[in-house]
Amino acid sequence: MGKNIKVWYDKEADYLEVLFDQKEGFFKETENDAVMGKVDNDGNLLGFSIFKFSLIKDNALSVVLQ
Repeated sequence: MGKNIKVWYDKEADYLEVLFDQKEGFFKETENDAVMGKVDNDGNLLGFSIFKFSLIKDNALSVVLQ
């Protein structure tokens, strides 16, 4: 059976959030100022968010999430 992934986009704020797991965690910075990774207290990746999402549609976005 597949896993539910929550995808949420706020058009007014131009903010995309993708969550792989609905566990408690916190966002941390990545190498790209527009991208934050969400991790739990053990460092497991729970999801990510992208600020100014509409601005990247013409440019490739590559970030390593750990």
